[in-house]
Amino acid sequence: MSDLLSFWATQLPALLRGMRISLQVTGMALAIGIPLGLIAALAVQSPSRLIRLPALAVVEVGRGAPALILLQFAYFGLPSAGIQLSAMMAAIAALSWTTCAYTSEIIRAGLQAVARGQQEAATALGFSRLDELRFVIVPQGMRVAAPALLGFAILMLQATSLCFTIALPELLSQAYQIGTITFRYMDTLMLAALLYAAICIPATVLVAAIERRLDRHTA
Repeated sequence: MSDLLSFWATQLPALLRGMRISLQVTGMALAIGIPLGLIAALAVQSPSRLIRLPALAVVEVGRGAPALILLQFAYFGLPSAGIQLSAMMAAIAALSWTTCAYTSEIIRAGLQAVARGQQEAATALGFSRLDELRFVIVPQGMRVAAPALLGFAILMLQATSLCFTIALPELLSQAYQIGTITFRYMDTLMLAALLYAAICIPATVLVAAIERRLDRHTA
């Protein structure tokens, strides 16, 4: 046991560097993908086919293609079209697309959960369609969608483990590199799993608490 703890203490700094990169990719993917998801959710509900159909294509491809395929496409496929992305940028681009696609459906469900009477009241008060979205539908819909979006954020952190396939030195990549050098794969992967759990478990508890709080206020 003391040998395992000593090994973990030695390798922990490298894994923490990988965890920092994982968190950076997750944060950027969410910061880009969720606003795009809101735009896509609104576009999918547009009566105009010129707006609705391209938005549907982006959402369906993003949901239908595994995140791993999107990562491979961004890193290995785009250079053939003259677009060269670093591993970090490719990871952010691919996971932002995945985030946009999935959160658009979460947000769309939240928007549709807003009571019809709220929209009728806004119309009766003379709100334009834009003001109705800004002040009535989107704020209430995002509040409904918030727990699901936070839960999805946890999944995106776990999805960054796929980035080892494009040589991004995130947590899992660091773990494999250490395992290759030391041949102690199990011990290294156990520590990596503990680091993921140290973030994901408290985050899951926080999401549950936020959901209960929102339920009390909307009851």
